[in-house]
Order: sequence, then structure tokens, then C-alpha cells
Amino acid sequence: MTDNSSTEEMIRLLREISGKLDRILIQGSSDNEPDDGILDVLDVMTLLTLPDHLRTTATALFELGSATADELAEKTNKERAVESNYLNQLVRMGHVAKSRNGRKVYFSIGEGLGK
Repeated sequence: MTDNSSTEEMIRLLREISGKLDRILIQGSSDNEPDDGILDVLDVMTLLTLPDHLRTTATALFELGSATADELAEKTNKERAVESNYLNQLVRMGHVAKSRNGRKVYFSIGEGLGK
């Protein structure tokens, strides 16, 4: 009985996550910005394979477009150092681009990335 309720709960959570990701993707595609390959690099299935903490960071970055670790930490209510660590993990995985403008380091999804 417990296995059945656990499975049902997992299916419910996956549907909820899928719905949220679909809304984010629809919102992102309606911003009248040119398609920069975001869906090729970080699509829904890739997001679902990420651990929760990295998925939260990637989703917030997707919503912001380009951001510093400070800006992302403000959005996610996490410490800047934590977000910086997560962002650098996503950079190493090839899902996020990192660039410097003066002293600030900016992170963005999909710029010039290809696996």
C-alpha cells in the first residue's frame, strides 16, 4: 500500500513540475527575443534530470535571462556563495555560459553553448 501511494505522489509531483516548466518555456518564448538555442541546450527533459537545487537555479536564471550570482540569490532567497557554486556547476555541465564585464561575472543560459 505504501509503494502505491509513493508512486502516486511521485507522479503528481512530476506532473506539477512539468506544468511549471511548460509555463516557463511558454513565457520565455513569448518575450519576442530571437531563439538562441535555449531549448537545444537546456530543455524540459534536461531540467528534470537535474537535482532540485540545480533545477531551481537554472529555472530562476532562465526567467532572468542573464544575471550575477547576487541577482540570482536575491530571486531564490539563497546565499550568494551557494548560488555561485550552483551556477559554476551548471557551467561545468555545459548548460550555462559565464562571462565577465569588468568586475562582475554574468551567467546566462544557452549563449554559444553546444554539447
